[in-house]
Amino acid sequence: MKHLYCTVILLAAVVGSSAQSIPAAEAAKHKREKTTVCDKVFGGRYLENANGQPTLINMGAAYPDNPFSFVIFGENRKKFPYLPEEKLINKQVCVTGEITEFRGKPQIIVTDTTQIAIK
Repeated sequence: MKHLYCTVILLAAVVGSSAQSIPAAEAAKHKREKTTVCDKVFGGRYLENANGQPTLINMGAAYPDNPFSFVIFGENRKKFPYLPEEKLINKQVCVTGEITEFRGKPQIIVTDTTQIAIK
């Protein structure tokens, strides 16, 4: 019984730590999957006069060569206690969500601050 208990604990630890993250360059291979993308933020821009008031954050390289972006629309931007396009620049960031595509590039739409982690 003791061995079974230790095996269950070990298995739980392995499964819990197996949540993988991928770099921005691999995001296109994971469209329609919920995953975590971790990479350096190279730039960001808040388009307050555009439809939906998106904040676009570029990861993996500077725009237009960035392989991945995440988007925070205006209705969700107010949830952030900071300006994402300023605070996240040059930081290693992880963003979690479903990878979709916009204009041929993979993206995650962020609706809550809990989807973003600064490393």
